Amino acid sequence: MKKHSPAAKVPRVVIAGAGFGGLEAAKALARAPVEVTLLDTKNHHCFQPLLYQVATAALSPADIAWPIRGILRQQKNARVFMTPITGVDRASRCVETSGRPVPYDYLVLATGASHFYFRHDDWAPFAPGLKTLADAAKIRARILLAFERAELACDEASRRRLLTFVIVGGGPTGVEMAGAIAEIAKQTLRRDFRNIDPASSRILLIEAGPRLLPSFPADLAAYAEKALCRMGVEVRTSEPVTAIDAEGLTAGKEHIETETAIWAAGVAASSAATWIGAPADKSGRVKVNPDLSIPGDPNVFTIGDTAAVFDASGGPVPGIAPAAKQMGRYVGRLIFAKVKGSRLPGPFVYRHYGDLATIGRKAAIVRIGRLHLTGFPAWVFWSVAHIYFLIGVRNRLAVALSWLWDYLTFQRGARIIED
Repeated sequence: MKKHSPAAKVPRVVIAGAGFGGLEAAKALARAPVEVTLLDTKNHHCFQPLLYQVATAALSPADIAWPIRGILRQQKNARVFMTPITGVDRASRCVETSGRPVPYDYLVLATGASHFYFRHDDWAPFAPGLKTLADAAKIRARILLAFERAELACDEASRRRLLTFVIVGGGPTGVEMAGAIAEIAKQTLRRDFRNIDPASSRILLIEAGPRLLPSFPADLAAYAEKALCRMGVEVRTSEPVTAIDAEGLTAGKEHIETETAIWAAGVAASSAATWIGAPADKSGRVKVNPDLSIPGDPNVFTIGDTAAVFDASGGPVPGIAPAAKQMGRYVGRLIFAKVKGSRLPGPFVYRHYGDLATIGRKAAIVRIGRLHLTGFPAWVFWSVAHIYFLIGVRNRLAVALSWLWDYLTFQRGARIIED
């Protein structure tokens, strides 16, 4: 492979999506002789693992989000366009956007995933999911408004409906959300109202499968369920939700009246497979080659939640931040090697470093290889790990101080309802 001469055109690398994978790919190309263009519909990168803390008033949006331009300010070969992608013309090697066409020599699709309601999209208005800061703000408003409206309610039936919170989906997001809402109701708000007792709230976590946290070992999942039950959460497994509307939802044989249902059950990949005409799995993830390129086009890559990638044992690579970052770093280095004419890296190999989930105050679960942690030690490990992976000293300090304040006072400082 020939190296590019100084007079040759600078290769154009377009990265669609400024999530964990997209940003990591851009950073891996910081010293490459390329022109990097990062496209995203938002002007900020969001630390999604802590979105539920924004949704439950523990953190403010600015604590877990950073302007993309600020992150890449020092990277001279990178530019950012805030625009939706409408398609990809592979014949002319151009990304079509609502603003302007963006030509590419290498394309990295890292457009993530969205909520999936199992072909019941009509449920979305009544059970919002949690993927963006806007989603978090919407859920936070619903939770806090439920208590405010219950304070005004004139009959007990209305109060019961308003003080019933249902989380659909028993994965990490559902477990963390259920625990956080229980803490709000039982601790944070217990002395703030006069006509209602927030501690009397009914909080349900509903999972269609036989147990919570199917990606965790059985002993850690059992600990999480017991911890939630101690916090007053009703855990229901093997109960698929069959209907959701403005009045509530139906799970198993029971219709549960509620105005606050939260969806944490399913995700589907973005429309990337449709844009590029690539084969996809049932969740819409692009089926990729071992080097994360798409079949038939070695200069187009998909990473993160957009890609169907498998580990050494043949199992699917989980849709978590460390996996997306590893893929982004790998593709960035691969493109760098192609441009420089260097030896190409071997196939992508995912390295799983562990699983973490928090249940509530002093309660979490951690798996690192054969090491299993629960309770307070796991909670400390979870807290330190998440603070470490935040971007910027300011955000790390802000989150650490917020968590310390919450721990000492049982208060949540972001209880703001926006119109």
